[in-house]
Amino acid sequence: MATKKVTITLDESLVEALARAAEEEGIPLSRLVAGAAERELRLRAGRAVIREWQAEHGAFTLEELAAARADLAAADAEYLSGSGASAA
Repeated sequence: MATKKVTITLDESLVEALARAAEEEGIPLSRLVAGAAERELRLRAGRAVIREWQAEHGAFTLEELAAARADLAAADAEYLSGSGASAA
């Protein structure tokens, strides 16, 4: 994968916190920041898909949202209990 060096300006305390997080993970700061940027882009893409779906099918109902929240909570509970941890 090709890389490009860029310069960005961040609050000093944010840089220090990111550097500590990267050190704790044993990864370079640039990898931590790149991962965060990639997650942001995936979230944006997901939100665009949701907007497109809702434009075609209508807004989610309260029942659909409640079911989705319950599914997410169950998945979180499964992961945290250890049975889903190996899949991560």
